Amino acid sequence: MKTLKGKEYLAPWERAFDQVLTPLEEFIHRQTTSGILLMLCAVAALIIGNSPLAEIYRHALHTEVTLGGGRLALSMSLHHWINDGLMAIFFLVVGLELKRELLVGELADPRQALLPISAAIGGMLLPALFFLLVNQGGEGIRGWGIPMATDIAFALGALALLGKRVPPALLTFLVALAIVDDLGAVVVIALFYTAKIDLVGLAAAGGVLLLLIALNRGGIRRILPYALLGVLLWLALLKSGVHATLAGVFLAFTIPMKPKLDAMRFLANAHSLLDQIREAHEKEPNIILNDQMRGRVTALSDGAQLAQAPAQVLEHKLHMTSAYLVIPIFALANAGIPIDFGAVDKIFTNPVALGVMAGLVLGKLIGISCTTWLMVKLGFSHLPLGLRFSHIMGMSLMAGIGFTMSIFVAELAFAGDPQSLLMAKTGVLLASLIAGVGGFFWLRMIGRSAG
Repeated sequence: MKTLKGKEYLAPWERAFDQVLTPLEEFIHRQTTSGILLMLCAVAALIIGNSPLAEIYRHALHTEVTLGGGRLALSMSLHHWINDGLMAIFFLVVGLELKRELLVGELADPRQALLPISAAIGGMLLPALFFLLVNQGGEGIRGWGIPMATDIAFALGALALLGKRVPPALLTFLVALAIVDDLGAVVVIALFYTAKIDLVGLAAAGGVLLLLIALNRGGIRRILPYALLGVLLWLALLKSGVHATLAGVFLAFTIPMKPKLDAMRFLANAHSLLDQIREAHEKEPNIILNDQMRGRVTALSDGAQLAQAPAQVLEHKLHMTSAYLVIPIFALANAGIPIDFGAVDKIFTNPVALGVMAGLVLGKLIGISCTTWLMVKLGFSHLPLGLRFSHIMGMSLMAGIGFTMSIFVAELAFAGDPQSLLMAKTGVLLASLIAGVGGFFWLRMIGRSAG
């Protein structure tokens, strides 16, 4: 038996009742842990990709995997299943996060949201511009979208290592900025990194999307119908030429954000059920033997689900899958790039690698910090309480960690050009390392001086 602040616990999981987190706190906590796991998986992939196991690693990724049979069979390499299929779950979670933040979160109040939205736009345009300037007139110019996105899990994981040296408001600002950043990346992928359009597939996707909207407008709150139509939407987009992972975002925006049971009705029902559970417990404390108590506990659990918005329930359930399974697998499948240590100098002369590094390190730093400074100096917004421009500069540098989405865009931009893809991925890894280490030590230094 363990005691904590005068409370007795029979088992560690009983402490869950004391851990009441807001959706934002829960999001930051999981992204932070995910960022550390992501770092480990990226390092492991790099080691494997440059070891005697490299050939086995690459062979495994190119192995054909078939689901279904006959006319319904769908065959893709394991690498494509991960990037086109598994990553749809990641995009679904991104879409749910976006929807929550736009409706009830940090981006719901236009005045409060103006600063991170502006900073995010500056942090997308300047990196793309840097890449274009380095690659102007070259074949690698189509990779301009690679340095636009921030990897929120990596960045939050790095910030978390600083502990109390950074104000909590900086974490919130980074979350809001990175979510807008993700939305920008989704739009860029949809508009500029789409293969040849198949009108039949696109029409089918539109029809499925209309059905999803009809479910929402019809008041359907169960997740299963949305999940089944979501699979059909993914298949239709796969056929259409629009990147199939965007099905996750479209699906997220159709899942209801309004609970079926209003808060006051839930409170009244909960009080009544708790009284009944207490009375039943006095007659028989063992819930296994007490059908009356078990039935009311089940009813209370069902009511608690109805009092929550389906979109938030699904985000809560899928966030762990995305953070601890999907993204680490993506890192293992995409970060194992071979490095020729005898030709490292060529990386710094290759326009694709150089453009990615310039965009992520300099573009993010200048774009975010200068846009924030302008918005404040012109009186359109103000810095969150407790933040200084020195904090913004450190966060802007750390926003250059562009691992997941940047590598994802690189896969789309250079799908038929393995050499450019290799240079782009190498640039992403080096830039993320420079940005992460630089931002960490900058924030550590100013945190120590402030203390």
